[in-house]
Amino acid sequence: MPTHHWERSSRYTTTLFFLLGWASSVLAVPIVNDPNGFENLPWGTLWSEVEQFVKIDDTGRVRTYELNGRTPRLGTTIVDSLRFTTFENKFGRVTVRYSGTEAHEDIMRYLQSQYGPLDHTPGQIAVGSVKVYAWHGVHTEVTLRFESRFERGIIFFESRTLPEKLVDESSATVF
Repeated sequence: MPTHHWERSSRYTTTLFFLLGWASSVLAVPIVNDPNGFENLPWGTLWSEVEQFVKIDDTGRVRTYELNGRTPRLGTTIVDSLRFTTFENKFGRVTVRYSGTEAHEDIMRYLQSQYGPLDHTPGQIAVGSVKVYAWHGVHTEVTLRFESRFERGIIFFESRTLPEKLVDESSATVF
């Protein structure tokens, strides 16, 4: 009899975590002041290859760039990489990868100061070793995924208005 109770309890727990994971992709914090871009670079800006960026990937419609010769930072935090993606030569996504719990805490403070606080939103899920946070605006979507077990995070800053992003299959959504 106790084994049966444990199995049912385990099923409920599994279902709860599934629903919590699903909720994290549906509910998000509304962006307080949607910047319609990333750090003064508006979404949809026609991209011109200038010295401050170096192309690291080109699949035709989708091109990815990094800063040329500069240490990548998000706010004041040094990150592992900062990549800018264009869709048919229009700016549409920034992908940030970082490591370390201290960097994560600094980045969380920065994102909340830029896009809005998380503490009053029931849709933010922080269960287990993988934490997912999201901010949605009219023009901009920000999604952060942090794996505390490995102390690494990835953030996507994306245009919500460029239809090309929906068919982009070349983006790395995992570490």
